[in-house]
Amino acid sequence: MFAISLGDDGAELRPLEPSKAEEFLAHMDRGRAFIGEHIALPDFVADIDSARSFLGSYAEKAANDTGRIYGIWTDGTLVGGVLFRTFDATYCTAEAGCWLEPSAAGKGLITRACRVIIDWAIEERGIHRVEWHASAKNGPSIAVARRLGMTREGVLRENYPHRGVRADTEVWAVLAPEWRAAKTSSPS
Repeated sequence: MFAISLGDDGAELRPLEPSKAEEFLAHMDRGRAFIGEHIALPDFVADIDSARSFLGSYAEKAANDTGRIYGIWTDGTLVGGVLFRTFDATYCTAEAGCWLEPSAAGKGLITRACRVIIDWAIEERGIHRVEWHASAKNGPSIAVARRLGMTREGVLRENYPHRGVRADTEVWAVLAPEWRAAKTSSPS
């Protein structure tokens, strides 16, 4: 398995495979309330079978080239992840997403990890448009979209029923030419 360094702090990005189900469940248990504040992931990963099933669904997506999932490890501990919830190589579009347990928040891990996967999608796979969907109440996720150079395109009003409450979703996106222009204009 490969690991990609996310910087000088030792954080790494690695594929999150079904063989990591126990570690994934332990991570989800540590961050369940925090992660579940805006997304339903902890609701789908409640025990070892559902953890294995969730990771297995992404292994199948990877095999079919329709999605990917990666974990973020610090000091050997899984603390979060990034994914392509959707990945359409035919239409050259993808939707990126993330989650993080509280102990890892505020360290730039999600932004760094997303830069890696978005750059791969655009430069290696020819993806033209990467979207980011976030609850309008999820300030940290919206801040990541901004740091990634995405443009806010609109709000889907009350489209996402989360734990009995309908939430607005902001849609952000970056296009391949914008991504490349931002890379060439920013200092290394």
